[in-house]
Amino acid sequence: MSELKILLRDERLNYRPGETIEGVAGWRLDQPPKGVELRLFWFTRGKGTEDVGVVTSTNFPSPQIEEGRKFTFTLPQDPWSFSGQLISVIWALELVAQPGNHSTRLEIVVSPTGREIQLHAHASA
Repeated sequence: MSELKILLRDERLNYRPGETIEGVAGWRLDQPPKGVELRLFWFTRGKGTEDVGVVTSTNFPSPQIEEGRKFTFTLPQDPWSFSGQLISVIWALELVAQPGNHSTRLEIVVSPTGREIQLHAHASA
């Protein structure tokens, strides 16, 4: 059974724009992988058209069947993580191994306060 993990160095999930996020991408696969990639991206969730923006990615060269690789990404200035009545913007790291489309995702928060912005709370104020 294949297993993929994303472990963050400081074990926190809340970040501010411009901060560095560091960790280890690890995997144990049933067969030797042809490729393993880690992506930093944001996506929308809610009503309407869903959108996705891949900010950066790292392809790990010559991946073995079981290993862990360090990674470092610098977070962009925007978009910020927010949750509204109709739509939300969510940030995530996603580790994908090929073949087989094995993947895991770790959601994080990126905002100036380090916390998800709640739009519905501001609308009622």
